[in-house]
Amino acid sequence: MAFLELAHLDKSFGANHVVKDFNLSIDKGEFVSLLGPSGCGKTTVLRMVGGFEDPTAGTISIDGQDVTRLKSNQRKIGMVFQSYALFPNLTVAQNVAFGLKVAGIDKKETADRVKEMLTLIGLGDLGARYPFQLSGGQQQRVALARALAVRPKVLLLDEPLSALDAKIRASLRREIRAIQQRLGITTIFVTHDQEEALSMSDRVVVMTQGRADQIGTPFEIYNTPATRFVAGFVGTLNTFDATLTDPATGTVRMGDTQVVLNRQVKAAAGTPVALAMRPESATLGAGQPGDVTLTGRITEVQFLGAIIRITADLGRQSLTLDTFNRSETPPPAVGSEVTISLPHSGMVVLAG
Repeated sequence: MAFLELAHLDKSFGANHVVKDFNLSIDKGEFVSLLGPSGCGKTTVLRMVGGFEDPTAGTISIDGQDVTRLKSNQRKIGMVFQSYALFPNLTVAQNVAFGLKVAGIDKKETADRVKEMLTLIGLGDLGARYPFQLSGGQQQRVALARALAVRPKVLLLDEPLSALDAKIRASLRREIRAIQQRLGITTIFVTHDQEEALSMSDRVVVMTQGRADQIGTPFEIYNTPATRFVAGFVGTLNTFDATLTDPATGTVRMGDTQVVLNRQVKAAAGTPVALAMRPESATLGAGQPGDVTLTGRITEVQFLGAIIRITADLGRQSLTLDTFNRSETPPPAVGSEVTISLPHSGMVVLAG
């Protein structure tokens, strides 16, 4: 049985149906991200788990206990907010100790746990400072320590990195993941940033319009998107209009070109589909026998450091491909004609 079980959750605010029949099972110690655009319902799901919103329908169970109607402080939940939510008139140590004090933990145990938490987040010598004396990243570490100090069963993180600059955000997400793995705490992380979700999570739930569009590992979400929305929202994608001609073999017709994927596609013959491919799957020049070969003209070259992103005009549409930067091989010039190869293994058929 899953440690955290969300079954048929619904939430409406008046006529606005925000979460629709949402189901998710999370194992003990698992790190799961809810990923999606603003307004997709991800924060509402998090708030229902935390007890800050009541579901219109459905149930929430933690460690075998139905907590659907329990108050937030009865669920053993740790919550970290986007805005830190530290008490400005309390020191760092007092902020971390706040939940312990409310819970009636004695002074010695509180002092020991505060010291343990500050050491865990690397701020062991800053306990006497006030929040305004800390950087944004340090304040978010304190908020994390405060959430963990009460030893919650589940940790909830509501876009905790969105207010930080890119360098601090990348560093802190590694620290959060390392702490979560060290403690083995079951965690739900809400974000609209696909890089955060893919780099931190055991599994990702991609949400749209109040529903879970796909649930899977980061590898599965990126490489085998189940729907057009997931494919377009996670990463950069090339899509080509096509028609499915043989579902059993995954044969599609793309213009005058027939592509055989040698895998079953769950749609009827004659169905209009999209043939999708990530930029890193396409290559310049001739590929392997059987690859789809296209010709085009380079319209843009973006130097991104380790990656060079190339856009080519194919006539009816454009295609983007990524190639590694190699110092001995300069990228093609804008305006030059090129051959582009598309291997079957990198193609995904999107029918939905």
